[in-house]
Amino acid sequence: MAGSGTAHLRGAEALLSVRNLVVEHHTRGGTVRAVSDVSFDVLPGETLGIVGESGCGKSSMGRAVLRLGELTSGEVACAGERIDRADRKKLRSLRRDMQMIFQNSVGSLNPRRHVREIVAEGLAIAGAPPAERDRLVADMLTEVGLDPDRFSDLLPRQLSGGQAQRVSIARALALKPKLLICDEPVSALDVSVQAQILNLMEKLKPEFGLTIVFIAHDLAVVRSVSDRVMVMYLGKVCEFGDSVEVYDDPAHPYTRALLESVPLPDPDEPFAGSPLQGDVPSPLAPPSGCRFRGRCPLAQELCARVEPEIREVRPGRFAACHFPLTTEAATDTAPDRS
Repeated sequence: MAGSGTAHLRGAEALLSVRNLVVEHHTRGGTVRAVSDVSFDVLPGETLGIVGESGCGKSSMGRAVLRLGELTSGEVACAGERIDRADRKKLRSLRRDMQMIFQNSVGSLNPRRHVREIVAEGLAIAGAPPAERDRLVADMLTEVGLDPDRFSDLLPRQLSGGQAQRVSIARALALKPKLLICDEPVSALDVSVQAQILNLMEKLKPEFGLTIVFIAHDLAVVRSVSDRVMVMYLGKVCEFGDSVEVYDDPAHPYTRALLESVPLPDPDEPFAGSPLQGDVPSPLAPPSGCRFRGRCPLAQELCARVEPEIREVRPGRFAACHFPLTTEAATDTAPDRS
């Protein structure tokens, strides 16, 4: 674990490598640092879940990794190729290996194009001949559970949210990418449709040899699909580690607060968590030291003076906290949410 906050497994060859990523948005009120010095690795074939409250920077980071939104500084590499340095021509070639699924399933599709044209667009840009495009489009629609004869000539407005997201998945996978970034891919869908889409992605992951970055605010969804989890707060990484270990035994007070905010499945069971106090600070003027200190029950004077570096606080577990939770503290009052 590097002092700059790199989250990875030592000695492993990462497919996606992000170092000291900074993303800033300039507004009339000042500069918002949406992502502040974030570093992490994603290993081939794994799913990394990224969670946090709205505004924590997870979507800005996902877009910056693919250069859909410009990054202010930092390094991003996929399969050894530097994305942050690539010119437009090189970036166009690299994007064949990197695709994204967006939150707004219908809004991310061109409303004037038919389904077959939407799925075939990347193939056409890549130079696939028409006959091959038609065959691959039919194959991909079948893979995602849509009948090509029924859906190929439909427009996005004629699709349900779940059908539109299946088209988005087919479009993303048509070029057989190595890396798939999913930005809240099921948050706008009904619960039953969410399950269908998640099951579909789990089925397609080994089939296509995918490495996935799964961005969401739904903790249960992230736990169900992720091998490792990265927790973000106000543009910073709070905690990183194996998903089961992070969920069962959090090391950062913010992670514990997030988990305790999830309602219990029993409606007769009273809320047992300790709700977060106060509001998220303005990203225009983040607090000194630890950004979570104003809402943290464990905050001390040191937290206001010194920003905590992310470090290994348990074997394979990394947290940015001066006073990380012990196993006893993390589990002493935690209700059973299984």
